[in-house]
Amino acid sequence: MSLYETFKLSLKNILSSKMRTFLTMLGIIVGCAAVIVIMGVGTGMENYMRDQFASLGSDLLTVTITGRGTNRSVSEDDMYELVEENSEYLDMISPYVTMSGVKLDNEINYSTSVTGVNEYYFAMRDLAVSEGRGLEYMDMVNRSQVCVIGEYLNQTYYDGDAIGQTIRVSGHALTIVGIMEQQDDDEDQDEGCTDDCIYLPYTTAARWSYTGTVSTYYITVVDEDTADTAADIVETMLFSVFQDDDYYAVISMTELLDTLTSMINVVVTVLAFIAGISLLVGGIGIMNIMLVSVTERTREIGIRKALGAKERTILSQFVIEAAMTSALGGIIGIVLGEIISSVGSVVVQGMLDADLTISPTPSAIGLSFGISAGIGVLFGYLPAKRAAALNSIDALRYD
Repeated sequence: MSLYETFKLSLKNILSSKMRTFLTMLGIIVGCAAVIVIMGVGTGMENYMRDQFASLGSDLLTVTITGRGTNRSVSEDDMYELVEENSEYLDMISPYVTMSGVKLDNEINYSTSVTGVNEYYFAMRDLAVSEGRGLEYMDMVNRSQVCVIGEYLNQTYYDGDAIGQTIRVSGHALTIVGIMEQQDDDEDQDEGCTDDCIYLPYTTAARWSYTGTVSTYYITVVDEDTADTAADIVETMLFSVFQDDDYYAVISMTELLDTLTSMINVVVTVLAFIAGISLLVGGIGIMNIMLVSVTERTREIGIRKALGAKERTILSQFVIEAAMTSALGGIIGIVLGEIISSVGSVVVQGMLDADLTISPTPSAIGLSFGISAGIGVLFGYLPAKRAAALNSIDALRYD
């Protein structure tokens, strides 16, 4: 019997009892769908995190110095020099000083995000000024009392005409010289949004702060692939000063993203392994039904062997039948997994208001199908071997 005829006969036997075949495939269907959805969730979460980190600056190093009060210190000039001397790895640097306590129009008490930065900060964070100008080098040198505000403050408190007007921060007057380009959607414009912010020269902010010093720096790297090397350069310099890594912290966004991605992959792998148990159960179901099928078709097997069918022919027929059953279940499971992923993406985006898409990868689909077909071969071999080993005389006499 040719391979084509074997496939044709196996398909006929599968379709002869549709309900039993479907129930046999159920474990495979559920297992494949679960694996597809779980791995799709993992891929979606990884893509979502990469997008979020990209908006924060995946090429960014955050340096925090806590060693103030010791007899050792690092000045802004030291940090600038470090970046300049390692220009092949480090690109731009901006001191970062946060403040709080804002009083608008001398009457309205209002709290917003107030940050001291330098002239490079906007380029580092891919921010743009829509009106007026940004912060300049001479603003740092002269400790100018100027600022750039977000579009929310411009529209809410200055009716879109804030350039040249005055805003008070912790009792100090600042002249508004620039308006940031709007970042949030119009419907997201509310107190505390991204556009509710004020940027002023870091030298001015440091002078007005309690310590009068800078303890946080943002540094961009030339290439994300060498972010670890760039971080090591900064850490080496700081350690040479403080001789203790408890006095500083260097956080690489790329390293943090890799760590989070690894954690997600571990969780997804464990969940996929648990979902894969359904495939094992499905395989046992296929073996069970194939054993029943062998018993039911004992006389048929005896007739075929009496007519000259070889053991390998009987063996291949039952193995192919089991593999086709399992593979068909895998295909249905893949389709079901794709449907659940599509519906789940819509539900998640609606509930969490996040651009998170459950996206199964081709490798996940291929892996699910391969495992489902392999399980059919593996668990179908024992019944097939039993069928092939039947004695033709005994099989013909079976009632």
